[in-house]
Amino acid sequence: MSATAAARRGRREEAPPRGPVSEPAWAWPIDLTRYDRTPTLSPSEADALTALGPSVRGGHQPHQQRWAWRGLDRLVSPLAAVRATWSTQSPHQRYRADIAVAALLGACAVEQAPYWAWAAPTWVRVLGATRAAFQAVHPPWIDRHARHYLIALAYQLDCFTDLGQLGNYNRMALAEKVFGPARIGAVVDRLATVLNGWGYHDVRKGKAFPRALCEVLLANRSPRLSDLTPALLAELRRTATVDKRAQLFQLQRALVALGLMDRPTPVGRRPVVEGASATWIAWAHRWESTSTLTPRTRGHVRRDVLKAGRWLQVEHPAVAEPAAWTRELCAAYVAAVDRMHIGDFAQRCDPLGGRRGQPLSPRTKNGGLGAMRQFFRDCQEWGWIPRRFDPARALATPRAVRALIGPRPRVIADDLWAKLLWAGLNLDDADLATSHHYCYPVKLVRALAVTWLFAGLRSDEIVRLRVGCVRWQPRADGAPDRVCLLDVPAHKTGAPFTKPVDALVGQAVEAWEAVRPVQPPLRDPRTGEVVAILFCLRATRVARAYLNQTLIPVLCRKAGVPRADARGAITSHRARATIASQLYNAKEPMTLFELQGWLGHRSPLSTQHYTQITPTRLAQAYADAGYFARNLRTVEVLIDRDAVQSGAAASGTAWQYFDLGHGYCTYNFFEQCPHRMACARCDFYVPKASTHAQLLEAKGHLQRMLTTIPLTEPERAAVEDGAAAVEQLLDRLADTPTPAGPTPRAIREAQTPLLTLTPLHRSQGA
Repeated sequence: MSATAAARRGRREEAPPRGPVSEPAWAWPIDLTRYDRTPTLSPSEADALTALGPSVRGGHQPHQQRWAWRGLDRLVSPLAAVRATWSTQSPHQRYRADIAVAALLGACAVEQAPYWAWAAPTWVRVLGATRAAFQAVHPPWIDRHARHYLIALAYQLDCFTDLGQLGNYNRMALAEKVFGPARIGAVVDRLATVLNGWGYHDVRKGKAFPRALCEVLLANRSPRLSDLTPALLAELRRTATVDKRAQLFQLQRALVALGLMDRPTPVGRRPVVEGASATWIAWAHRWESTSTLTPRTRGHVRRDVLKAGRWLQVEHPAVAEPAAWTRELCAAYVAAVDRMHIGDFAQRCDPLGGRRGQPLSPRTKNGGLGAMRQFFRDCQEWGWIPRRFDPARALATPRAVRALIGPRPRVIADDLWAKLLWAGLNLDDADLATSHHYCYPVKLVRALAVTWLFAGLRSDEIVRLRVGCVRWQPRADGAPDRVCLLDVPAHKTGAPFTKPVDALVGQAVEAWEAVRPVQPPLRDPRTGEVVAILFCLRATRVARAYLNQTLIPVLCRKAGVPRADARGAITSHRARATIASQLYNAKEPMTLFELQGWLGHRSPLSTQHYTQITPTRLAQAYADAGYFARNLRTVEVLIDRDAVQSGAAASGTAWQYFDLGHGYCTYNFFEQCPHRMACARCDFYVPKASTHAQLLEAKGHLQRMLTTIPLTEPERAAVEDGAAAVEQLLDRLADTPTPAGPTPRAIREAQTPLLTLTPLHRSQGA
């Protein structure tokens, strides 16, 4: 094994999840039990606040006012203890801290209550819901930058902890004051190691992730990651903005990888169903939770079952359970589906746009009825309802609808496809420029594009390819280049299989594997296996929608082709039909069964839905079949111009001679003679060995022409199949009169044949 292959094989082994790492202990830096937290001011404290007056602003203690400061020791001591826990600060920062203390004491004088006795609205007014609100409450000499110092004092003294009411504030500065800069830096570095290894941008270089992390730690009142709970993250995510939810999602994934939190249980975002009875909705949910079909298929069936429930609510409100359905009701529903339009009995019609009100396509009708057949068949098989009818017959798709469904591959035109191929092979960073911060690297996108353009896979198969899916093997004919084999995972119609693809696919995939960050193994949604997904970044596989919503628009924009053509929008699945049709119409085409194996179909009937014979190939095949040439033959005709010009032809002299190869026929209606392909040598026959034939060919005014004659089935067989067919033709015509009168049998009995009878030679044909 080569070093490159060994390294690539080694990359297939993904790093195991990191186990929990012990964190240093941490305790709240202020012992609040040491301080007197009486909720009212004593008379001496009230007098001291009044006596200090403006001197509180600068923190000066004139000799005559020292008694006042000593009288405020119960209020000042906790503030001094909090400031002592903060890291060393510059003189400017210490001055702002003094301003924060002065602002807090000034507010105590206004409220005539100690700060730990304030209600939450009072704290919100003092701290300010915004910076502008903070400036409006406090005098001008209170620096707005001192706001987060004031917030830190309130937070660490456990006087006000609902920081969500304060709007925008310096979360990083507050967390560093409470937990220490070194502790916060260590936590960010630990999470960054996990996220950066998955391919995220370095979270330490931006402010978004550290800011969100500090907010979480402050809400949890602990810098230990092991103290975080899924409930806290869920609560913060509920009220967070879209960008902040993304940061919280990254944080929770990193905590799961570190072994500090269990993987959250997926919560469905299913909307509330409307328009159907609660009983029917419960039956639909019961079927969905019991069925073993894939999640995507279960969702499609559930949607059509709920659609039928809305129809019941309008047309038959008394029917609320599947057991109440009869054959008559099934017939009524089949008729209703046949007459439905887009948007009928749908809960959400906004995504339909201008298509609403148009008739349903035959495939949609068949799919809706097929879902109902699946639903009733399962309910009967599981013993939930009695067998009152056969769903396959009672809910069968009408014959008129089935007749409209057939192979209709939506092949992309060759010129457009060639431009898309060029665009996919020449993708660069400029084509992927986007305003979104998190975009995929160009090597991943190029490998994804080349796989889509050359491999002929479904979108679900592409995004589920696994690390190491490309293999190389020598060619059977000994050529120097190698064959690239692609391992395709299990798909909707079959088991995993291997197919040959262009070498460009293998090269693009290996280029991405060389730079692909180590990702945690992910569960295959179809097979349930935990595997290393090839197109995976930031511990998440590329979504199926990325092909249609992002990649294909990028390729169309680069290639200068429209997003849609006469057959509809250019989607990921149309590439499969385009590639299959090109392989089927190639100069050395693949057979239908070879294409079946290459596409991974169980039946060639499925392959027919992806192949389309091009008009060019069909015209060439029609020409090669020789339809007209097969039913017509060209015979050389000699015209005696002397006989025509002299008028001898009018008196009965022969003037037209049909060349039979072994002689000439002078019968003017040669194409009507039944013996034209097996001459019986009647009186109209002139052997080429005779003196008359030699004189005829010696004439100077002889004109040679070609004429075509139609052939019957026995005559065509005599031309194409040889001697056996000639003998059969002779036997059939033995008693058929010649133009001269006698039959061939009579001629053979009366004369000794000079030559062996042979049919019109193929060389005399076209």
